[in-house]
Amino acid sequence: MPATTSTPRSLPVTSWLVTEATPGERAPLRARLAAVGRTLPPTRLTTGEVMASTRHRTRIDLERLTGIRERRVSVGDEDSLSLATGAARDCLARWGGDPGDIDVVISGSITRYRDGLDTWLEPPMSLAVAEAVGATAATTFDLSNACAGTLTGLFVANNWIRRGAARRVLVVSGEYISQLGHNAARYVRTIMSRELASLTLGDAGGAVLVERAGDDDACIEAAGFTTVAGHSRLCLAYPARREPGARMFTRARAIQAAAILDTPPLLAEALKAAGIAIEDVDHVIPHQTSARAIRKGMADVTAALGGEPRNPAVVTVDRYGNTASTTHVVALAEELGAGHIRPGDRVALVALASGIEIGIVLLTVDADLVDQHVDAT
Repeated sequence: MPATTSTPRSLPVTSWLVTEATPGERAPLRARLAAVGRTLPPTRLTTGEVMASTRHRTRIDLERLTGIRERRVSVGDEDSLSLATGAARDCLARWGGDPGDIDVVISGSITRYRDGLDTWLEPPMSLAVAEAVGATAATTFDLSNACAGTLTGLFVANNWIRRGAARRVLVVSGEYISQLGHNAARYVRTIMSRELASLTLGDAGGAVLVERAGDDDACIEAAGFTTVAGHSRLCLAYPARREPGARMFTRARAIQAAAILDTPPLLAEALKAAGIAIEDVDHVIPHQTSARAIRKGMADVTAALGGEPRNPAVVTVDRYGNTASTTHVVALAEELGAGHIRPGDRVALVALASGIEIGIVLLTVDADLVDQHVDAT
């Protein structure tokens, strides 16, 4: 279904969870980001190498179109489970606590590959990760929400902690998704190919630990999601008939047009719920699709809001490609390791996923989280 070109409108939001209480009422519990971890396969694959692997001579300059120079990919040495487990271990090592104190483990992966391209549904990925890292007392479950899976897990974790159902929640994802590119390389002929976006994908694992915050701690200030189902068929994936794994078909330009139309009202609602303006946000980390799309999209979004954040939108897709549900965690860890995020900085994580699903998580980073990454490279 083509994206509409009507003016931005107010979108129905599933729920806004904010930290403030109504005057005279007991303040709700609050959640903070206690640790962030990631893992990346060691193999680097350049965009030039990707395009050289296509069956047809396309003459497409994918690096110029997307800004992606390279991505990390599994060559059989990693799968969804190992990437998720590696990220969880990195996250917990930075936290330094006892994994036995984790109450819930949530997996938000799209891919659920183990031992190559075998998809496992039972036992769930979350249970396997919990057992691997020693979170033996944790309740576990998987959720699926396309590229918004990890942030949806973060939304759920924030909800559970705020209502007192959990004290610590580990949200993980491992994406062995570059195999979509192997399949797409057989079919891409022109720039209009609906499988072209599959050639931008990379593999990664991401994990965040969310825990109950003290009264004076930095915290998650607002979180909410909405689905614009009228655009649900702009990106679809199916099991491949002849090849291993799957194939994905994307109308990239239509998705970008829909995102530019529908993100501003949701972001405005999130900022209003938190009682702040866009100028109060230090860093925006959007879903990493392409460098050009991010920069153009953010320019259009901030123009619609009448202001802009203190720093340009974070771009890591040039080095890692689109790593699906792990992109926000990969980028957040990168920015923390580079020293770009400082204690007290406010970060907006902006999800855009097939569905179309749009989500916003606003949070403030504390010194503990920053200090965990001072030695990162």
